[in-house]
Amino acid sequence: MIRFAISKLADRKSLTEQEAAGALNCIMSGEATDSQIGSFITALRIKGETIEEITGCAKVMRQKAEAINPSVSYYIDTCGTGGDGTNTFNISTAAAFIASAAGVPIAKHGNRSVSSKCGSADVLENLGININLTPDQVKSCIENVGIGFLFAPVFHKSMKYAANVRKELGIRTIFNILGPLTNPANAKGQVLGVFAEHLTEIVAKVLMNLGVERALVVHGMDGMDEITTTTKTKITEIKCGNIETYELDPQDYGFKPASKKDLVGGSAEENSRIIISVLQGEKGAKREIVLLNAAASLYVGKVANSISEGIKIAEEIIDSGMALKKLEELKEYSNSFQ
Repeated sequence: MIRFAISKLADRKSLTEQEAAGALNCIMSGEATDSQIGSFITALRIKGETIEEITGCAKVMRQKAEAINPSVSYYIDTCGTGGDGTNTFNISTAAAFIASAAGVPIAKHGNRSVSSKCGSADVLENLGININLTPDQVKSCIENVGIGFLFAPVFHKSMKYAANVRKELGIRTIFNILGPLTNPANAKGQVLGVFAEHLTEIVAKVLMNLGVERALVVHGMDGMDEITTTTKTKITEIKCGNIETYELDPQDYGFKPASKKDLVGGSAEENSRIIISVLQGEKGAKREIVLLNAAASLYVGKVANSISEGIKIAEEIIDSGMALKKLEELKEYSNSFQ
């Protein structure tokens, strides 16, 4: 199946959903060689991944994942594709604690860094959170703390077959897109950042194919896979079975345009320090970008009716100390399993 798929892609022809699923199934079952995996994901990247191809691959990854089903009526994921090359601090991770403290249950899916200096797993580990939990323990975190971290290698064991090739290639591939689309808790709400502008509509349509009910798929016009404060952000929204694309301007919400250098992070230690300072109420550009992204999570999480209302709630949650308290709660609870 994978040889057929490679041959078709080499002729710059798109695969059907079933063909893409068949090829990824070969990879995730350990049947494909490293050369075949490398050829397949590179050929897809060169041609450009379609909605059908991404949907087919995402369905296989979801089937192969170790799934959990928290007994919470509605919860969301805040996760980006990464690969945006901007080296910002972990904005969506900081935003997740604020949203959770405001009453939005979070099933945050993430991994160690692939292309940046510090992935969500790296920074959470540095903050003292135990990321190496079993699926049942993560489920318990979501149910009892209101936030849990789904560490990709624990839930997507079949990904090991592609890990080496991805590392050796060192380029963005379909796997960057698939990560946020394959939440093992099957979250029905998502704030999902993508590394390229053209992907917002594509990824939104894939999310609908996968049964997601509410989502904001975002791409900062400065290249960021977050809602940015340096310029406008392109957003494709899923709501009530409809898809709508629009631009969000941070100046409409009273934020002065930030400079990219004010949003840069570094090592896991540095990014942990930044997250703590933001959650402690430190003012400035880092707080503002976290507020805007937390507001998006509150909106998708049905706690806020608009981004404006979400910003006000996020400010209250930080300034009351509730966001920092939520981080401490997860730290304590995740380490109680040892």
